Amino acid sequence: MLRVITINLNGIRSAERKGFFAWMSNQNADIVCLQELKAQRPDLSEEMLAPPGYHGFFHCADKRGYSGVGIYSRRAPDRVIEGLGNAEFDAEGRYLQADFGTLSVVSLYLPSGSSSEERQAAKYRFMDIFMPHMAELIASGREVIICGDWNIAHREADLTNWKSNKKNSGFLPEERAWLTRLFDEVGWVDVYRTLHPDATDACYTWWSNRGQAWAKNVGWRLDYQIATPGIALTARATSVYKDERFSDHAPLTVDYDISL
Repeated sequence: MLRVITINLNGIRSAERKGFFAWMSNQNADIVCLQELKAQRPDLSEEMLAPPGYHGFFHCADKRGYSGVGIYSRRAPDRVIEGLGNAEFDAEGRYLQADFGTLSVVSLYLPSGSSSEERQAAKYRFMDIFMPHMAELIASGREVIICGDWNIAHREADLTNWKSNKKNSGFLPEERAWLTRLFDEVGWVDVYRTLHPDATDACYTWWSNRGQAWAKNVGWRLDYQIATPGIALTARATSVYKDERFSDHAPLTVDYDISL
C-alpha cells in the first residue's frame, strides 16, 4: 500500500500552530505533498524540515511569505527535481518532483488568477508551458502522481455555485477545457473522480474565508491527485479530511495498491 496525501497549507507555520504535524504523524502516509508554504528554508523549524520518520524537500519562492511547495517521504528519493526550468515560475516555487525507482511524485501549485487580470495572464502562461511538460512525463514511461492545488474546478459538480462562477477564475471555460484536454487527449487520470464519479459536496477541498462558506459547505474541488493510467488503476480509496481545519484547504488522501 502506498498512501499519498496532498494539502495546500496556506502557510506552513500557520498550519503547524493549528495541529497539522500532530495529525500528519498519525496518518501512516508514505508521501505528503505540500503547497503554499509561505516560507523559506531559514523560516522552517526542525520538525518542518524533517518530521520524525520523514525526509523533507522544498522548493521555496524567492519572495518571502509567498507560494512554495514541499514533499515529505518516508523513503529517501533517488532524485529530486526543483522547478520546471522556467525562470518566471521557478522563482515562485511551484514544482517539486521526487523520483523513487520508476515512480515520480510531484507537488504542484498552479497559479491562481483570482486577484487580478495580470495574475490570470500568468496562470495561462503557466498552463501553456505545463501542458507540454505533462505530455513529456506521460511519454517517459514512468508512473507519475501529480499532487497539488490546481486552482481549477473541472466540472459543475466540483463547486457549489457553478452558475455564478462561470466568468470567474478557477471555473473559466478555457481553464476547464485545459483540464479536459489533459485527461481526454494527453491521457492523465483524475484519481478522485475515477473512484467517486458522482460525488458533489463531499469532493470539495477549498472554502473561501468569506462569509459562512465553511459552515455552509460552499466549496470548490481545487486539489487533485492526477496520475498516469497504470498507477491510477491501483487506487483503492480516497478521502477528504474535514474534521479539523489546518488551512482554507482540506487534505486529500489516496491509497494505491503498490509498494514504494
